[in-house]
Amino acid sequence: MRHRRVRAKVKGTQAKPRVAIFKSNRHLFIQFINDETGSTILSSKIVSPKKSKMKGSKTEVAAMLGSLLAEKAKESGIKEIVFDRGGFKYHGRVKALAESLRKGGLTF
Repeated sequence: MRHRRVRAKVKGTQAKPRVAIFKSNRHLFIQFINDETGSTILSSKIVSPKKSKMKGSKTEVAAMLGSLLAEKAKESGIKEIVFDRGGFKYHGRVKALAESLRKGGLTF
């Protein structure tokens, strides 16, 4: 229900893609999506920190992933994004990821 309310307000384009987040207890999935064509521009996932090469807490790993994705997005020519938190509350890993994307130079 909450996911549908968020998605109804958020649409991505080629110039301003939607950054969709899905998180489970162990994993974090991020996609840069163009809703006009229904295609994924960029994507990344973090497997559990036990299996990942990135070390630290889940929140710290989410922040590191956000800065890496911000660099990849800049290389692809993306400067602005629309943030889709996927119905998850804006705290913890979601907040850490969003703030690191902002620090990386992307505007929401």
